[in-house]
Amino acid sequence: MDADVVVVGAGLAGLVATAELADRGRRVVLVDQEGEQSLGGQAFWSFGGLFLVDSPEQRRMGVRDSLELATQDWMGSAQFDREEDYWPRRWAEAYLHFAAGEKRAWLREQGHRLFPVVGWAERGDGRADGHGNSVPRFHITWGTGPGLVEPFERRVRAAVADGRVTLAFRHRVDDLVVTDGAVTGVRGRRLVEDGAERGRPSSREEVADFVIAAQAVVVTSGGIGGDHELVRRAWPARLGTPPARMVAGVPAHVDGRMLAITERAGGRVINPDRMWHYTEGLRNWDPVWHNHGIRILPGPSSLWLDARGRRFPAPFFPGFDTLGTLGHIQRSGYDYSWFVLTQRIIEKEFALSGSEQNPDLTGRDVRQVLGRARSGAPAPVEAFKQHGEDFVVASTVDALARGMNALTGDHLVDAAALRRTIVARDNEIANDFTKDAQVTAIRGARNYLGDKLIRVAPPHRLLDPAAGPLIAVRLNILTRKTLGGLETDLSGRVLGAGGEPVPGLYAAGEVSGFGGGGMHGYNSLEGTFLGGCLFSGRTAGRAVAAAL
Repeated sequence: MDADVVVVGAGLAGLVATAELADRGRRVVLVDQEGEQSLGGQAFWSFGGLFLVDSPEQRRMGVRDSLELATQDWMGSAQFDREEDYWPRRWAEAYLHFAAGEKRAWLREQGHRLFPVVGWAERGDGRADGHGNSVPRFHITWGTGPGLVEPFERRVRAAVADGRVTLAFRHRVDDLVVTDGAVTGVRGRRLVEDGAERGRPSSREEVADFVIAAQAVVVTSGGIGGDHELVRRAWPARLGTPPARMVAGVPAHVDGRMLAITERAGGRVINPDRMWHYTEGLRNWDPVWHNHGIRILPGPSSLWLDARGRRFPAPFFPGFDTLGTLGHIQRSGYDYSWFVLTQRIIEKEFALSGSEQNPDLTGRDVRQVLGRARSGAPAPVEAFKQHGEDFVVASTVDALARGMNALTGDHLVDAAALRRTIVARDNEIANDFTKDAQVTAIRGARNYLGDKLIRVAPPHRLLDPAAGPLIAVRLNILTRKTLGGLETDLSGRVLGAGGEPVPGLYAAGEVSGFGGGGMHGYNSLEGTFLGGCLFSGRTAGRAVAAAL
C-alpha cells in the first residue's frame, strides 16, 4: 500500500477528513487536480457563514433558539418526500444535533472565532412550518473563509511535517481502482505544474500516469457548479426553464467529474435534481475566473422586479426564499431580474459574499469593521456601483428606466408603470401599519437588534430626494451548490444501487450532498454548506480511521 487512505479533493471536507485521519495515526495521500495555491477549495472564497443553534452569540443578541425550533425549520425547508431520502434525513438529524451541540466548542478549541453579530439569512416563505429560519442563525467566521480553513490547514501541514500526510497536487483522478469488489486506490494523470493564481484557469496538459494504492478512498471533490451544461441538464422543471445565461459562483475546475467516476466504481448518486443557485448575482468587474459572479447579500428593503419591471409577489423579497424566487424568475421568460433601491439602502443593506469582498472581516481588522457603521457604502460595494456593468444610477424614475433598458437592450421597462409601482409602495410608508407585506417585513426585521444596527435601513420613501439617488441593479442567476450527490450512510460509506456499502469507499462534502446524498432536501437554511463539509469530513475521517 502507498497509503492507508487516499482523500480526493483538498477543499474543506478533504482537509477535515485528512486531519482527522492523521490525528488517529493513519497515513494519508491527499490528491487534488489543482495546485497547492488552491488548498481549501471553495471554502477559502466563502463568507465563512456557519449555522449554529442556541449559541452564546444568539443569546447575547436576544435570540431564543432551540434544537426543536431548528428541526422544525430544517424539515419544513427540506420537505423530504422520496424513498431515497432515508439517509439524507438521518444526516440532517445528526447535523442538527451537531450544530446545537459540540460544533462551536470543537471549532473554538482549534482557534476558530466568530463575529459577534448573528445574521438572519433565508427568512422564509411566510409559513411557520415551511421554508426558512425562524430566527437569526448565520454566524460569520472572524476571518471569513480563510479563517475557517486555517485550523484544518494547520493540522494537515503539521501531519505533512510528521510524515503522516503526503500532498499530491496536480494529480487528476480519472478512475477508482476496484479489486474483488473493493475500492483499493485511485489512478489518473499528473498535470503539468502551473503557478496560476488561486481560482484562475490552470493548464490541463498531462505529463504522466499515476496509481496510488490504499485500503480506502474518501471522495471530497465538490459539486458541479463550474460546469453550466451539467447544471442545465440536471435542472428540475419545478424551477422553470434552465437559464440561458448564468454567472459562475465557482471556478471551472468545480466540474463534478468524480460523481460519474464514483458511479462507475459502484457508488449511487441520488437527488441530482436538487440544487442551490442564487438569484442576486453580479458580474464581477474585476474577475478571478471566467464569468466570475459575486452574490449580493441583501437586506429586505430593495424593491424586487422582474425583467419587465413588475414587482414580485410575497414572499419573494430580498433574503427570504432563494429557490422560490429562482423559480419565479425562470417562469417569467427571462433569466434576470432587478433591484430598485436608494443610496440610503445600498449603504446600510448591501454586502457582498466572499472573503475577497470583505477585507475588514477577512483581515480581522476591528477598526475597518467599525467603519461599516459610518455613512457611505462599504468600499467593495461602492466599487461595484462605480465599475460594475449591472448598476444604473439616476436621479429620476424616467432616467432610471432608460438606463435599465439601455443596459439589457430588451427595452422591457415602462417608465410610467415603474413610477406607479414605486409610488404605490411609497404610499405604504406613511403609517406604522400597512397592507404591504414587504414593508411589514422591514419593520419586523428592525425589531432584531443585529438588523437594526448594521443590516436594515429605516423605512423611507424610495422617491425621497434626501435618500437618493435611485439605483437599479440587474441580478443574474449565480451557480453555486449541488444539493444531491453520492448516497452515504452515517459513517460516510458510499452505498451502491442495492443500498449496500461499497467496500473501501467513502465520501464527504458537496459530492455527497453534504451528507447522505442530500441532507438539505430541496432547500438550504444558509450557513449549512461549510458546516456540512465540516461535519461530513469529520464523520468520514473518524469512521475510516476506526475501520482500518
